[in-house]
This record gives sequence, structure tokens and C-alpha cells, in this order.
Amino acid sequence: MYRYDEFDQVFVDQRVAQFRDQVKRRLDGELTEDEFRPLRLMNGLYLQLHAYMLRVAVPYGTLSSAQMRKLADIARRYDRGYGHFTTRQNIQYNWPKLEEVPDLLKELASVEMHAIQTSGNCIRNVTADQYAGVAGDEIEDPRIISEIIRQWSSLHPEFSFLPRKFKIAVTGAPNDRAAVRVHDIGLVVRRNEDGEVGFEVIVGGGQGRTPMIGKTIRSFVEKRHLLSYLEAIMRVYNLYGRRDNKFKARIKILVHEIGAEEFARRVEEEWAQIKNGELSLPAEEIARITTYFAPPAYTDATGAPAALAANRVADPAFNAWVRTNVVPHKQPGYAIANISLKPEGGVPGDATAEQMDAVADLAEQYSFAEIRVTHEQNLVLADVRQDELYGLWQALDAQGLATPNLGLVSDIIACPGLDYCSLANARSIPVAQRISRRFADLKRQHDIGELRLKISGCINACGHHHVGHIGILGVDRKGEEYYQITLGGRADENAAVGRIIGPAFSSEDVVDAIEAIIDTYVRIRKDGERFIDTYSRVGADPFKEVLYATA
Repeated sequence: MYRYDEFDQVFVDQRVAQFRDQVKRRLDGELTEDEFRPLRLMNGLYLQLHAYMLRVAVPYGTLSSAQMRKLADIARRYDRGYGHFTTRQNIQYNWPKLEEVPDLLKELASVEMHAIQTSGNCIRNVTADQYAGVAGDEIEDPRIISEIIRQWSSLHPEFSFLPRKFKIAVTGAPNDRAAVRVHDIGLVVRRNEDGEVGFEVIVGGGQGRTPMIGKTIRSFVEKRHLLSYLEAIMRVYNLYGRRDNKFKARIKILVHEIGAEEFARRVEEEWAQIKNGELSLPAEEIARITTYFAPPAYTDATGAPAALAANRVADPAFNAWVRTNVVPHKQPGYAIANISLKPEGGVPGDATAEQMDAVADLAEQYSFAEIRVTHEQNLVLADVRQDELYGLWQALDAQGLATPNLGLVSDIIACPGLDYCSLANARSIPVAQRISRRFADLKRQHDIGELRLKISGCINACGHHHVGHIGILGVDRKGEEYYQITLGGRADENAAVGRIIGPAFSSEDVVDAIEAIIDTYVRIRKDGERFIDTYSRVGADPFKEVLYATA
């Protein structure tokens, strides 16, 4: 993984010192909250319903075991003993005290971490495929270009005050695991007819109040020209994006209003002026960054598959975990192990300090001291020998981290909702917990099969409900919490926005409604059909009939 150079370390250390002075002035009354707000947001500090919340950047979702151990230590010393992993592959702390935040940031800086550009109208944390570098379908490791984009975008003077926040995602494979089509810019690694590696560029995706699927504006950009092309996109957005209405300020609105073809034309016009300038990436610089993501020192694992097979036969519980949470690795004898942060009745994405410490230890023991954070609020150990999976599973089980539910109905994405967020209209966490308990029977979950269920507590869609196979949106109805249901969304290479199925349900009725939808699917599905396949085949009518028959 990437390691800070001298510039990086000086940069974050200086920011800590600057923010320490700003916090002191706020506490002394020299700064009002209005004056302090833009300063704290530039350092990832939000003011939520009950306390401040700090969002810590995890670039492209990659952590070292030392960094994870530091996050655990911070959870104990500065929070309430846990952290919340988010859909941007970051971690949030919900209860830091303002006067202690500078010390917290200093602790982060000691392990090459910070909270810069995790908020505000700037380019946010760049996200990537959680299986980067190890997936068999991958053309090239997307973390390489993600790191280059991180360096280019950090404190970019022209793009620090954009019309609105800006999000970039990268996938290195044709099978999209990074939800690139619902980002402001999505990049897909492609290989052209000459075998050269470059990028398909998708622009104008997003969720929130106006969900949209991004449009491809260029099918292939050479690697050496990618930064100049991104710079051209950002210049066009900065020039033409609306600043008079924050609800219409995202790049998706600009692309929609002028059309993808016209947007692409303006980008090409801008790009022509800078294409061969100082933003051209030298091959030696790409090679230098690539060395940071070199494969680890794999050992000969010839007998590992046989050992794994024997363990699966001997222990049905372990076999169930392997079926759902373990995916193939491109290196023979190795596997990718997913760690679910969605135990029965748990808060999606939460991990205790003890669990974070345990994952750090297990990463060192089993996976070359590296951890990945997924945009679906889980963790990954990407390089585990197949004959060591059984020992890993036993250790995870002891920490409550071995729930075999990846991609199943209880693997729910949920935002913090009204329990924490001042923008929310309704609670997300309790609904997720109730659904998790309703479908606690793992045999039933496995029978239902793949089902992506996502919950947001407001229209800002931090829970990605628009692209859930089943999406749940909390709404306020005269002071009462109701939940609108959408069906048919997806965030993969066939990305689609779900459609509202009908009137919203009360908090009391929403879990019953979800169960009715799922039971209907099980009744009408054909052999081997996933929920999303059945919905694509039959549409919404069978589900509406069940939900609203007595309405």
C-alpha cells in the first residue's frame, strides 16, 4: 500500500497545528460557530444531533494493521469504544469532544491518516474496488490510479470550492464492485484494441434528491492523459455548475440539463488546451506509484485447496461461511475473505475497538498486515491462504465477526439516520436491526439468495437506497416516521435506480412489508433466479398486489 513521502507528512502535520489553533479560538469565543463551521468542515468535523462527528479518510479503502490498531485506540480514548465504517470506505467517530479533536488528528497523522477533504465542496475520498489487486477478473489494480488522483486532487487550488461535493470511484474490472455509475465521475479500467490499458470515463451519476446513472463521455482515455482529462471535466463543472441552488449544483444536473454529448464536447474543447501539458503522467511516475501496490510475497500453496475442502466437509458452519463470505483469488491456493460487520441485530458498519484490534492482529497473521474497507460497510482480508481460512474463521467467530451473510438480506447498508444525523427525517438503524432479526435464520437467508437491501434516513441517500434491490427511504409525515420502498435498483455494471412501489409504510409496518416482498419473490421465482432477476422479469405488479391488496 502507499506510504507517505516527506511532503505528505509535513502536509498533515501542518494541518493538525492549524486546526489546533482554530479550535482554541473557537473554545475561547474568538470564532463564532458560523465562522468556525467552514474551518471544521475542511477537517472532516461535522456537528450532528448530539455531538460532533469526525470522518476519517481511508483512501481507496486500504488500511494497514498499524492504522487499524490506531483507529481502535482512538475509539477507546476519544469516542465511546467503536467506529462506524461508511459507504465511502471511510470511518466515522460519532462522539469526539471538540477540545480533543486536534489530539485525535495528531494520533491519525502518526500513522499516515487524516480527515482532510472528507467534507466540503471538494473532491472527496476516492473509492475503489475492495478486491483491487487480487480479483481474477481485474485488468489492472485500480488503487494505482486512485492514489495518483488522490495526490492530484488534495488541496487542488482550483477545486477546493466547487459548486458541490464531488465523488470519484474506480474499478479495475468489467464487473463493477465500486458502484462507479452512481458517482460524479466513475472510471473503469479498459484495454483497447492495441492492448493498451486506459479508462472509460463515466460522468454525472449520483443519488440523493435526484438519482441518476452516469453517462459515458469517453470510452477510452490513455493512462498518461487521464489527469488532464479529469482536470478538463472539473474545469467545465466549476465554470458551468450551478451555485445558486445547492439542490441543483451537482455535476449530474449539469450533464442532464445540457446533455451528455454537449458536456463531452465542452470537456474535449478544454482538454485540447491542456492535454499535452504538465499534467501528462510520465511513465516513470506511474511505475513509481505502481511499486507501492506490488503483490505480497505469496508462498507455495499447492496443498491448500485440499485442506480447505476437508475443513468444509468436517464443519458445516465453516462451510456456510466460505459459501457466502469467501471469493476466489487470482493467486492459486489463496482466497479473499470478507468480514461481515452485520451480525444479527447489529448496527451495520459498526465495529468495536476490540474487534478492530482483533482484525489488525488477524491481518498480520493471515493477510500480509493489510485490511480493506468496502463501500458496503464490511471489511476484507484480501490475501489468505486457503488452508488458513479455517483458523481465521474460528478467530473471527470468537469476535462476533463471522456472520455468513455477505450479499444476503441481512447484509444491509444503512446510514446513521435520525439517531445521529441532523439532516435525517427518520431512523435507519432500528429498521435495519429489526429486519436483521426478522431474517435471523441463516438457512432462510441462504434460500432467499442474493438480495441487496439498503436504507437511508433521508433523501440525501447516504445509505444508497436508490440502488438497492430493495431500497428503504425514511420520510417525515406530520412528525411521524414513514418508509418509502423502492424496487429494482442496482449498483453494478448494469446500474439502475429503483422505482417507488407505492405509498410509504409506517415504522410499525415496514418490516412486515419487506417480508411480504421477499415471500412474494420466493413464491414466483424461477430456478436459480436472484431477486433482481425476478423483478426484471415480472416488474412491480406482483409485489404491489401483495402490499396494497387491502389498502
